[in-house]
Amino acid sequence: MSKTTIGDMTSRLRGLVKAVRQDSFLTDRMLYSLFKKHASLSIKRLDQAKRLTAFASIFESLDYVQLQVIDKVEASACGVAPKSYATIRRTCLPIPVFTEGIYGPMIRSIASLDGSELIKLTTPDEYNYISRSKNFRYNTQRYAWYLNDYLYFPNINWPAVKIEAMVEEDISAFKCDYDQKCEPRQCHSLNVPDFILSEIEAAILKDLTFQLQVPEDDAHDNKNQLR
Repeated sequence: MSKTTIGDMTSRLRGLVKAVRQDSFLTDRMLYSLFKKHASLSIKRLDQAKRLTAFASIFESLDYVQLQVIDKVEASACGVAPKSYATIRRTCLPIPVFTEGIYGPMIRSIASLDGSELIKLTTPDEYNYISRSKNFRYNTQRYAWYLNDYLYFPNINWPAVKIEAMVEEDISAFKCDYDQKCEPRQCHSLNVPDFILSEIEAAILKDLTFQLQVPEDDAHDNKNQLR
């Protein structure tokens, strides 16, 4: 995994385009937005080529994702048949935005806190189909599905789960380490393989160079000032 931080990336890009801080449109937010756009394209290409599995370290760990039991009214809106579960738990907080691969969210694993039991990510429709099997009562596989920014878990009694995924947002709220919770966003790693950083930066520079070369309409500005 790249050890380059978000702050490193924004500073280097400013240097490469020889932009100064007075260029108000070159904010950290804008530079990071461009990075996410071009990184997403590269990630999907690598995912389609199945080249990301060798880079386990690019996946971040949400160490403690707390769960809560939902009532029957909310459970009825989950899209699964009531007979297929005793209780349903969901994440207490909305899940951070995951990086999208070619086949969906880049989630490497969902597991119990000690990692001893893995949960299979599915869909409400697929879970309904599985639960109608006559041998479902003997099925020991744990399941979860993603719906409306939350993850739902039927028939487990755990207080929390651990998730490994590629994420686009701050996940400090899901960290157990106090220092990681307090770490500024600029200090977080970019979480992309080193060998695609140069192509991402080249694509960003192409975008920025075009924008920097667009001339200002001085005549239009002067006309407005005279009025």
